Amino acid sequence: MKNKYFYILIILSLFLNGSCAKKASRFINYTSEKQGIGSKGIVVTAHPLASAVGAEILEVGGNAIDAAIAVQFALTVVYPIAGNIGGGGFMVYKPANGEAIALDFREKAPIAARKDMYLDSLGNVVQNTSIDGSLAIGVPGTVDGIYEMYSKFSRLRKMSILVEPSIKLARRGFAITATEAQDLNEAKSTFLNVNDRAVEFTKEGDWKEGDILQQKKLAATFSNIVRGGRHVFYEGALGHQLCNQIQRDGGIITLEDLKTYKSVWRKPIKGTWKDYSYYSIPLPSSGGLIMRQVLGMIEDFPIAEWGQHDERTIHLITEAERRAFADRSKYMGDPDYIKDRTSELTSESYLKDRISNFSFEQATPIDSILPGVWESSKESDETTHFSIIDQWGNAVSITTTLNGAYGSKVVADGGYLLNNEMDDFSIKPGTPNSYGLIGSRANAIEPGKRMLSSMTPIIVTKDSVVHAIIGSPGGSTIPSTVLQVFLNFTSFSMSPFDCVQSYRYHHQWKPDQLVLEKNGFSDEMMKALKVKGYQIKIREELGKVEAIFRTKEGKYIGVADRRGDDDVEICK
Repeated sequence: MKNKYFYILIILSLFLNGSCAKKASRFINYTSEKQGIGSKGIVVTAHPLASAVGAEILEVGGNAIDAAIAVQFALTVVYPIAGNIGGGGFMVYKPANGEAIALDFREKAPIAARKDMYLDSLGNVVQNTSIDGSLAIGVPGTVDGIYEMYSKFSRLRKMSILVEPSIKLARRGFAITATEAQDLNEAKSTFLNVNDRAVEFTKEGDWKEGDILQQKKLAATFSNIVRGGRHVFYEGALGHQLCNQIQRDGGIITLEDLKTYKSVWRKPIKGTWKDYSYYSIPLPSSGGLIMRQVLGMIEDFPIAEWGQHDERTIHLITEAERRAFADRSKYMGDPDYIKDRTSELTSESYLKDRISNFSFEQATPIDSILPGVWESSKESDETTHFSIIDQWGNAVSITTTLNGAYGSKVVADGGYLLNNEMDDFSIKPGTPNSYGLIGSRANAIEPGKRMLSSMTPIIVTKDSVVHAIIGSPGGSTIPSTVLQVFLNFTSFSMSPFDCVQSYRYHHQWKPDQLVLEKNGFSDEMMKALKVKGYQIKIREELGKVEAIFRTKEGKYIGVADRRGDDDVEICK
């Protein structure tokens, strides 16, 4: 498949005047030198062309933030199932000589949103209204997030340089992969039902591998953003165009929603494990909090001695996950709207008490696992993640999404897809969302509120030096995926490649299923887990990790996941 991108990569290199090396093995390293990192950096994304764009920005002197902005635009073009300017996400940024910081550019509920907006007169959920069409759209945050990153940390200080590669890709088109062809074909009927006009993601007949996808309207939108900045999207011509379309089609987002949207800089959730520190996103994403809870519950057990796929390790981590996801259902939501219980949920005494009824002999009965209590006065598989480190050692970990595959399936008049993030709210307490997650009042719909997420971008350090950048798509399975890759690296002494490619498992409390990746676990292991009381479900794959690791020899290695079209680029 790589050769299908050859000519486009030549074009990218010509107009950026860069020189990047690429290896089909998706396994690339470079050596740290005394004065700093010896290469221009590594970019790991869900698509080869997005990786190439980010790497070329590093080559011309951009930093990790510049590359991240360029990758965001590129993924909107080449990975429309999740890449976006019509959605939102989270970033963890660790400057080489500074403290980690987190950016929340998660979507928000419109001002006109109401807690019962997806229920009929009898209080029953109206199917698909929070999933497909204009009523499912949350106020987009990506463009605002991009400009927050740009204004504070860009080194190149010229947005046109960062966006031009994506304008050219959108205008000229690119050859789609077999996976992209399949995804577009599966979504075709919904695209046709939701949109009242022809859109560039549908065609007569089926899409095939190697077909060229052109997005001229998107190219024009990108050009408008370069000329008009954030203002044009949230208050100017693009904003008016978007609101008029949404309201015409039955949605409720207004220009006031766009005008008042702001990303939020937050203090990362921080934890320690062995000799490492890790930084992730705090609420309103549950991922970092779940990860810290699980690690806190398992830290006194010798999992490094047992091994990664030892029955005891799987059983223990599964039990900890069940308890953390139960807490998610009741206590987690937008901290601007609820009491933030992070300190209680991560206290040592609370976590020790949570795991105290763990038994090596059997699974804890699901009905006895309830959201925890304490003494004191509630994601799509089609999210996407990318990891970047630059020549100075600045590190970026970003997870971004439209929620479901192609979001709401609504294509803006400007050629970009719009999210269906409203489904990430608890639209009716006790009713699962698209990913089977149960929510409560903490994640109920309220005007201006950010919906709870499972995204878990993390940066891992040791003695203040970045040692890993990890993240994944996967909806509710994201915390489990990131946790296991993290443990593979920090506790099980696995090679960077094996850290990512190794088989994974997941449990989210409800539904009561232990999900195992197909062909990854022996019949004997599955039988033993069933004897303990687990209901086993087999899935083809869990997550698509994009990661960068630092080895004991001081080399940085980028690894992309075998589960997708993911890719690594390095500039020298």
